[in-house]
Amino acid sequence: MAVKIKLKRLGKIRSPHYRIVVADSRTRRDGRAIEEIGKYHPTYNPSVMEVDADRVAYWLGVGAQPTEPVLAILKKTGDWQKFKGEPAPAPLLVAEPKSTRPSFEALGGDEDGKGEAITQKKKSEKKDEAAAASSSSEPTEA
Repeated sequence: MAVKIKLKRLGKIRSPHYRIVVADSRTRRDGRAIEEIGKYHPTYNPSVMEVDADRVAYWLGVGAQPTEPVLAILKKTGDWQKFKGEPAPAPLLVAEPKSTRPSFEALGGDEDGKGEAITQKKKSEKKDEAAAASSSSEPTEA
């Protein structure tokens, strides 16, 4: 039985997520897998590549053949070079943790501010004009 290390696609139409799986070469792309050994999320910035290095080394050691996309991922993570005995590649780009936004007070905000609106509400001018017109149209008694 020929064993391949390949990608199994998951996710919605325009947001693919992949699992790196070990499967029989005759199974379909998203079919039954022997073992899941990693994941790959290409739409994230930077893309996420998580691989279980021990399991990859085991499966490569027993003769499993990686597909071209998986081979590229293994070269970036350094698992392929470790298997072949070559020097390791440069480290992967890791996403920086997002910093929280500073609060209003930390930026030197008003400490007296009560959060009230500054502008005055507009009075309806039509009602005032209608009231003035009705009072002037009344006949005056002499």
